[in-house]
Amino acid sequence: MTTDELKALVRAIPDFPAPGILFRDITTLIGHGAGFAASVALLAERASASGAQAIAGIEARGFIFGGAVAARLGLPFVPLRKPGKLPVAVLSIEYALEYGTDRLEIDPGAVTAGQQVLIIDDLIATGGTALAAGELLRRAGASVTQALFVIDLPDLGGAGRLRTAGIAVEALLAFPGH
Repeated sequence: MTTDELKALVRAIPDFPAPGILFRDITTLIGHGAGFAASVALLAERASASGAQAIAGIEARGFIFGGAVAARLGLPFVPLRKPGKLPVAVLSIEYALEYGTDRLEIDPGAVTAGQQVLIIDDLIATGGTALAAGELLRRAGASVTQALFVIDLPDLGGAGRLRTAGIAVEALLAFPGH
């Protein structure tokens, strides 16, 4: 499938989660077998070229794409979890959102020192979550130099923020506007 065909599978929902926001919903993309498979294949191509030794996915939608890419490439998958989901002592990071704060956690034994870990998530907007993911992985000892996304909302500047933090960014699809 072409990227234009994949783009057509992403549903736009106006005024969610707040008035004035046009939410890009990947549910329709992952619910389309050929579209989901094509998205995973394209991400896997790029992940393979990156030299990644492990794939990290951000809960929850990053698990969908990151887990599939890791399995396709035979690489370990590192889940970056919401608070309270891991049964061991964790490393954690709090980060700012447009509407408050949130937290990500990782099992500190999930990565090894210097391991090249690639972040995968469904969407990058302002970049706050992805920046926190990169910082958390680095605190755990990983080398993080690249992130892949299905969707980029370039007008919100998140990809630029990641690049400033030393993380190269690629996305399969871009949707201008908010």
